[in-house]
Amino acid sequence: MSAGTTDDHSLLAPEVDEGAQAASVEPGAPQPDIGRTESALAAVRARSLGVTILAVLALLYTLYFARDFLLPIVIAVLLNLLFSPVVRALTRGGVGAPLGAALVVVALLGVVGVAVYELSTPVQRWAVEAPRTLSTAEARMKTLLKPLERVRRTAEQVETATSGAAPPKTTEVVVRGPGLVARVFGTTQRFAAGALQVIILLYFLLAAGDLFLQKLVKVLPQLGDKRTAVQIARATESSISTYLITALAINVGEGIVVGIAMYLLGMPNPALWGALVALLEFIPYLGAAVVVLVLTVAALTTFDAVGHALLVPAAFLAINLLQSQVITPLLFSRRLTLNPVALFVGLAFWWWIWGVPGAFVAVPLMATFKIFCDHIDALAPIGEFLGQRDERERRETVRAA
Repeated sequence: MSAGTTDDHSLLAPEVDEGAQAASVEPGAPQPDIGRTESALAAVRARSLGVTILAVLALLYTLYFARDFLLPIVIAVLLNLLFSPVVRALTRGGVGAPLGAALVVVALLGVVGVAVYELSTPVQRWAVEAPRTLSTAEARMKTLLKPLERVRRTAEQVETATSGAAPPKTTEVVVRGPGLVARVFGTTQRFAAGALQVIILLYFLLAAGDLFLQKLVKVLPQLGDKRTAVQIARATESSISTYLITALAINVGEGIVVGIAMYLLGMPNPALWGALVALLEFIPYLGAAVVVLVLTVAALTTFDAVGHALLVPAAFLAINLLQSQVITPLLFSRRLTLNPVALFVGLAFWWWIWGVPGAFVAVPLMATFKIFCDHIDALAPIGEFLGQRDERERRETVRAA
């Protein structure tokens, strides 16, 4: 570029030959589709993989370190989905939403308070007798496992004889954590604060009713989008509330049946065992394993005959098998059930993120997410992967193979 042209052109502007012409394409060559290029650039696959990975890591980081803040919100939202139909029914009966929400919250607190009061005495008694109970159970378990102990000692002797030297002594380092009093009172304080947050937030969610749905409908520009949003919200809320109510009824029913079975077998405090089963059944697999372990220990310390003691966990396993293989598939449709692999992975994930409370809300959260995906066309493949396999899919897989 010459010095005389610096006034007409910017130093950063390229020189363009306006008389130049592009070479003609070969005959029959495909024409470029600008619209297809734009859609490909706007597609999800065009996004940066690194940005996606960072977003996932940031989400995991937030879920883990903000659990004290997020967990009460999640529990309150799930309870809101459970009790929203009740408040809506009261509203149709002439009761205002704030009053109906207050009635539901007071009734919930009353049921929980009565249950805690009725079970407090058996729990305290069992906690006082726990050291003696555990020692008795340990002694009887040693009697049952004596042959295995002999095999272990024999194997150690053979290993020592073949190695020709005694195993080296290792130095043990003991790391002392916080004391028991600090742990108990710290956990109690966090639990009380979280429970208060759940109660207050639950009341406001129930009293608000369709506030957020109305706000969403208001901001959507198209009438068709408004109708679609209302339909999806109603269908999702109906499915989720149906699932939560059915799951609660199944767990409570199983707890009642287990309590009756414990009473017939002569176990003390049958109501306590029934309530324990109803609570732990919200945790798949792990909850049943904990119930079997607790019932085995309690039965071994209650009955002198080992056969009679083993009938207690066997009765629970029979009832649990009937519930999981017959009752639950009968009451739940395929659309509301999760496949075992997704269930186990989800349970492990929420246990890792939020601990024991995360294990309790893992199944409702995953079921809620699946139902939400089923009602959103863009997320329907994810909901399909989370669901069970039906016979039609099995036949199609065999036919394709």
